[in-house]
Amino acid sequence: MTDRALSEEAMLQALSDIRLPADAAGGALGDMAAAIAMAGIFALLIGGAIRLMSRKRTKERAPSLADILEALQDKPEAERRLALLHLLKAHAPDRFEALRTGLYRRDAAGDIDELEAEVRALV
Repeated sequence: MTDRALSEEAMLQALSDIRLPADAAGGALGDMAAAIAMAGIFALLIGGAIRLMSRKRTKERAPSLADILEALQDKPEAERRLALLHLLKAHAPDRFEALRTGLYRRDAAGDIDELEAEVRALV
């Protein structure tokens, strides 16, 4: 060190030449950890942006139970029975469980009008 004062320009020029040694604290491991952390944050930001852009813009209302029952009127009986059982299972699982034991018996064809009446009672 010298006892004389350095000019501002000389001091700034001396500071710009500072280089840390390769084996400084953290070194390559610290650089790698910082790069991985920044990549993770960047991936989260990109994922969030994609999720926001892929959302549906319009809020479509879900069809009501009455709408579904009306749409089932034109379907064949087997398809109607299956759809009604699915609806009953989704909206009244306790009643479905009571019917479930008799669904697979040969003599239990099940009246589709009865089944439809039970689902309409949920509306």
